Amino acid sequence: MTYNVSPIGFVRSCFKEKFAIPRQPQLAPAARGVLELVAPFDQGDAVQGLEQVSHVWLLFLFHQALEDKPRLKVRPPRLGGNKSMGVFATRATHRPNGIGQSVVKLERVEAGRLWISGIDLLDGTPVLDIKPYVPYADIIGSAHNSIASAAPELIAVRWASSALHQARDHAKRLEEPLVELIEQCLAQDPRPAYQIPTPEREYGAQFWDLDVRWHYPQSGVIKVLEVIPAKS
Repeated sequence: MTYNVSPIGFVRSCFKEKFAIPRQPQLAPAARGVLELVAPFDQGDAVQGLEQVSHVWLLFLFHQALEDKPRLKVRPPRLGGNKSMGVFATRATHRPNGIGQSVVKLERVEAGRLWISGIDLLDGTPVLDIKPYVPYADIIGSAHNSIASAAPELIAVRWASSALHQARDHAKRLEEPLVELIEQCLAQDPRPAYQIPTPEREYGAQFWDLDVRWHYPQSGVIKVLEVIPAKS
């Protein structure tokens, strides 16, 4: 049997590319975006009551990772990207139906728009459903996961003085916590775990309308080199 589903909205996100997106929601509280609902859900009736809710579950599609042939095993980043595991034991983006799930903070509710933070969603992500977070049912005190028993260790993030000035200036223009966003995302160390970069190798990712570049001057340290407008 097959079923057809249609998006109820699309996310406008600070993340314009997959690289450097946190691997789980809530790891970067400064990561913000807007869920724009589509008809008939954009008239206000569908979100009535959500102002009483602090967090929501979003069911969405990994729209840039959809595959025709299902994978039975994947190589999750949490295990370094070089160890295979059954797809249902992971939260890898390569899903049988491309469906993802994230809990995000609800900052503001408007007719047709939900302002959200703590997101791990790529710009343009199609959302299939919204469900309120229910603490008494969703928090399981006895739950455990020995594969991911604790959050990854954070890496130190330092700044070139010029890059920090650039980030602060753009933060004012965007009216967004840009410095915090960059630090929270890079502290997760977005590079593949099996890579051991030399100090000369630079990495980059786009946040909002900006290109952020960094390198690893020494083991366990990231240094942000520049924050400049992205090329159109």
